[in-house]
Amino acid sequence: MTMAEITAQSIEGAGLGLRSNHYQEIFETQPDVPWFELLSDNYMAAGGLPIQRAEKIRQNYPVTLHGVGMSLGSADPLNVEYLKRLKTLAERLQPTYISDHIAWVSVNGQYTHDLLPLPYTQDMLQHLSDRIQQVQEYLGRTILIENPSSYLTFASSDMSEGDFIKQLCVSSGCELLLDVNNVYVSAQNHGFEAAQYLAELPVDKVKEIHLAGYEEMPGYLFDTHGHQVREPVWQLYKMALEHFGRVPTLIEWDTDIPEFSTLLSEAKKAEQLMRALV
Repeated sequence: MTMAEITAQSIEGAGLGLRSNHYQEIFETQPDVPWFELLSDNYMAAGGLPIQRAEKIRQNYPVTLHGVGMSLGSADPLNVEYLKRLKTLAERLQPTYISDHIAWVSVNGQYTHDLLPLPYTQDMLQHLSDRIQQVQEYLGRTILIENPSSYLTFASSDMSEGDFIKQLCVSSGCELLLDVNNVYVSAQNHGFEAAQYLAELPVDKVKEIHLAGYEEMPGYLFDTHGHQVREPVWQLYKMALEHFGRVPTLIEWDTDIPEFSTLLSEAKKAEQLMRALV
């Protein structure tokens, strides 16, 4: 199949985040992976090896695009040049989904290297909703937004995170990438009930799930994406499957990248839990 013949495909099962460490093994072995997630920001150049490798992967697998650069919560104007490059990338790869985060990453045109939290207020709800609608209109498609992992809360917040996200999905028309690890990390850090959080989310809006590993720090949990999925997160994932159904699930691993076989093993665990769902 040539790139010109590729169209967007549906996804199911447990996919993997594509990392450069694993390109060669994937090309040589064509592993039985249902889909891959690509970090959009790494493939936005007009040419070069990254996009060539992405297109080679796309010839054999469905893909999703997951980014960190929209800065949806920022007071800065939307970065039209960024969105233009993202739209071009989507046209080349025909991803099933495009996603980004409930966060801000820029101020006065300067970008941080972290996803920064937001207050959950009516003003922020309107701000985010307006910007998501602008992005969706520009891209010509619905996007998925991901719930954050957080380490502080805002005194100005006047609603729970779960309720905020529910209202945001309704007002903007976006859909949800549910990061179960983020839910667990934030619940432990802030003392809320993860089960209640899941119950607040709109079932029909959850289109993808992320699983990752956290690190235990003095007094809090740190979302590093550099460890195998922890047992409490697996338990919460089972609860999420029971509530939302067999949602396509991604194993995320961003730091201290292990052997490809380790990621496959984590994906198999997720697949087993999906199959066990009655």
